Amino acid sequence: MNRPLLLLVTLSAQAVAAEPPVPARIEFNRDVRPILSDNCFYCHGPDPKHREADLRLDMRDEAVAAKALVPGKVQESEVIARIITDDEDDLMPPLDSHKKLTQRQKDILKKWIEQGAGYQQHWAYEKPAKASIPAGKNGVDVLVQKRLAEIGLKPSPQADKRILIRRVYFDLLGLPPTPEEVAAFEKDATPDAYAQMVSRVLKNPHYGERMAIGWLDVVRFADTIGYHSDNAHNVWPYRDYVIKSFNTNKPFDRFTIEQIAGDLMPGANQETKVGSAFNRLILTTEEGGAQAKDYEQRMLTDRVRAVGNAWMGQTTGCAQCHDHKFDPITTRDFYSLGAFFADIKEPIIGRREAGIMVLDGEGEKRQADLTKRLAALQSEFAKPRPDLASAQITWEKQALEAITANSSWKPLKPLSAASTKKNIGLKAGKDGIVRGAIDAKRNERKQNDGTDTYVITAKLPQGTTGIRIDALKDKSPGIGLASNGNFVLSEAALTIGDKKQSEGKALKVSHASATFEQGGFKAADAIDGISDKKENGWAVQGGTGADQSLYLELAEAVTEAEQTLTVRLTFGWGENHEMANIRLNATTVPKPIRAPGAALPANDIVEALQVAPDKRDAAQQQKLANAYKQIAPELNELRMKVSSAEKEKADFETSAPKCIVSVSDPNKRTVRILPRGNWMDESGEIVKASLPGYLPKTKIEGRDLTRLDLAQWLVSKDNPLTARTVMNRLWKQFFGTGLSKVLDDLGAQGEPPVNPALLDWLACEFMDSGWDLQHMVRVIVTSDTYKQVSTSTKELTAADPYNRECARQSAFRLEAELVRDNALAVAGLLVQKIGGPSVKPYQPEKYWENLNFPTREWQNDSGESLYRRGMYTWWQRSFTHPAMLAFDAPSREECTAERNRSNIPQQALVLLNDPSYVEAARAFAARVLTDSKGDAAQRITWACQQALQRSPNAEELKTLATLLDKHLADYSKDAAAAEALVKVGASPAPANLDKAELAAWTHIARVLLNLHETITRS
Repeated sequence: MNRPLLLLVTLSAQAVAAEPPVPARIEFNRDVRPILSDNCFYCHGPDPKHREADLRLDMRDEAVAAKALVPGKVQESEVIARIITDDEDDLMPPLDSHKKLTQRQKDILKKWIEQGAGYQQHWAYEKPAKASIPAGKNGVDVLVQKRLAEIGLKPSPQADKRILIRRVYFDLLGLPPTPEEVAAFEKDATPDAYAQMVSRVLKNPHYGERMAIGWLDVVRFADTIGYHSDNAHNVWPYRDYVIKSFNTNKPFDRFTIEQIAGDLMPGANQETKVGSAFNRLILTTEEGGAQAKDYEQRMLTDRVRAVGNAWMGQTTGCAQCHDHKFDPITTRDFYSLGAFFADIKEPIIGRREAGIMVLDGEGEKRQADLTKRLAALQSEFAKPRPDLASAQITWEKQALEAITANSSWKPLKPLSAASTKKNIGLKAGKDGIVRGAIDAKRNERKQNDGTDTYVITAKLPQGTTGIRIDALKDKSPGIGLASNGNFVLSEAALTIGDKKQSEGKALKVSHASATFEQGGFKAADAIDGISDKKENGWAVQGGTGADQSLYLELAEAVTEAEQTLTVRLTFGWGENHEMANIRLNATTVPKPIRAPGAALPANDIVEALQVAPDKRDAAQQQKLANAYKQIAPELNELRMKVSSAEKEKADFETSAPKCIVSVSDPNKRTVRILPRGNWMDESGEIVKASLPGYLPKTKIEGRDLTRLDLAQWLVSKDNPLTARTVMNRLWKQFFGTGLSKVLDDLGAQGEPPVNPALLDWLACEFMDSGWDLQHMVRVIVTSDTYKQVSTSTKELTAADPYNRECARQSAFRLEAELVRDNALAVAGLLVQKIGGPSVKPYQPEKYWENLNFPTREWQNDSGESLYRRGMYTWWQRSFTHPAMLAFDAPSREECTAERNRSNIPQQALVLLNDPSYVEAARAFAARVLTDSKGDAAQRITWACQQALQRSPNAEELKTLATLLDKHLADYSKDAAAAEALVKVGASPAPANLDKAELAAWTHIARVLLNLHETITRS
């Protein structure tokens, strides 16, 4: 057996042998409840539907009444008889439970009954009590040292300054200190040097990023919806909101309220609404065959679990199908909590909406300027125009003539409609209108270049002499799909055929005219045979406020019978300049077939026109005046200005960042208790929003409760859970393990805190400080307890192998994001920009091969986006970035209060071979050769100072120097290998460096970046 393995076995044996003796005084929550919860409550606990023998052991009165417990009389207590019997039929826990009490557990139960079998309310449901701390003392140190004294241990000495600054930087920034920062701190001999360093770090904007990582895990933030297609949704501004909230030290109670009810707060604004995106981070689906009731229930369940995990430290999801088996959470509590979210307006199935615009100060000013300019132009356009009266009368006469002439046109019923590029979804309605809609998924993924060809077929009457193509506004914002309502028809081609030959003959068009033509884009350009020239075709900017028509006069009448017309409309401009809604018409009247002198007006305008001028009321007169303004040649220039301003504003709003947020719908969804969680069983009772019955709550009468009430209750000082839950997670961040080890379960199946007084003091101090998280961070990281060394001693290992009592610090690997951030920072590649959309660094080819509906390929970003911090990496729930997964990043399909922390071979392989790390090593090597001076030994020393913030010892220096010589010799003989290595990554290698030397130093950099010490916070 090798020595490390022997040591591991020895330590494990010591840990087992060190099982503590039975306490002199038994404490129910500390000693007894964990035994009963693990072994008895499943059948004899809170859940009445699964209770055996009608016996409850979670309530003292019932246990005593059933003689299961006879206080003070061990031999008469049935519980004791059952746990010590040799009769397999009577033994408890039963054999088929695969549970067995240890002798120590049996002795605890005996001693507990002997001492009176006293019960306590579960510790987490008791209001936290704040221990008295001597003035000028740190409460953390007082309570930790008190506990250590009780168990016969002493604190460890303080770590050296290099370790301390490195620890603080990784814990609070997730980034390493520079050698210069380390040196300055080591030289600072002032008494408050450490406290001042902590203060500087807390003001660093990267603090918000570091603190946000854990919260984003808890709320399961991701860029995609999770189910089925796992498509994108707009939520990245929520990540920016979280970062900003930590950086501005937003009180945690307000942080909570904004996320659960930011849209309901008095004075709700953009920031509070973006905070409410928390409610939209659930898993959703776009699957067409999904059952709405099923997913409505899934969404409710997801939200109840999230609130339980993030704020309450409770496994609320266990009460979805039945009352919780271990905690006093009922199914009524579960569905009543879910009812708080029944007002959120959202699609149950289908694509999420784009969301609200999220603008910074500059964006808000830009929007205000565009809105003001457009309003001024619209106001100018809306002014009365008495000078147009004579021209309007002429137009009215022409329009009436056009209406009369138009009666000869008959609409054609479409047989089929399709777009060749699939960029636009076309659907032929029963009313004869073909309606088009942009494929939002393709548009978002930049698979839509904004050009397309529509192919529409219809039966054509014999004798047809002309075809009219109507561009209709219908229910669309404009007659075109572009943001300004325009379209550009590059070419219109007509063919006919019979059943045997559907497109056998081209119909020659002798003349084209239109009801409106944009300057430079005439109707004739749509029949000139040129379809691949962008600035060629029929367009209607300036006339998009009304329906427009293109009249195509055929060179010869169609003499054939039983013909099918195929109309091919090509749109080549781009930017979604296609028609929105189309109707085909045919006429058999003799030629010429020309557009009337005015556009065919809408139905309500026709009605007004058909009323004699002296009989029209004011509304009809205004309608006609407004209608004429839309086509009056005298207003062409002003119309163009309005249209241009509308487009500019629409383009700005389309391109602005968006975030899906909570919007309250007064028509709430009905929530009922679902028997066994079965969404198909609607026999359960309908419930309203209400707070859990087992916890203290504020009494509110006379109205239904809202999400705002829930949020305020969560951060009420009467709620015993929230402050404990948050402080337990914070302790874990700084010591590796929570005071109660199970971060998302402070219930019976969790673990009592190793130092209850400390957790309570932290919770009370947190609330008393005004929910000031930075205050609590400062309290913990300035404590002597935090500043201890992390190395153990034989005594500590034997007494506290997992360092639960904090007689020393803990060493643990950096989180996945920080491993990469550290490498990029050391390499000089890290872009330290704060916030913004998610980015896509290098990822293995075909990793998304099985990502469907639609199929997608990962496209690496370029430029600075390749070197952003890991927390900004695109988070695909079903295909989380593999380098992140290797270091235990969660998929965020579920709330994650604590990440796994594994040590596996794949991690070393990622550090050695992943392009991000190879490029980082090469860039680090270039820094060594460019920024350091001296011989190889001096440069190795400089490199170690950059990566480890220390100099190498003699043995390390010798090993690295030998390795450098080997690789330098190898690459001097193999120029191709050197070339291949230094070309990895998008950042260029300095041209003035020798490639063989750079490649050799790249290997030294790879070793340093792969060291356990490099990726470990100690």
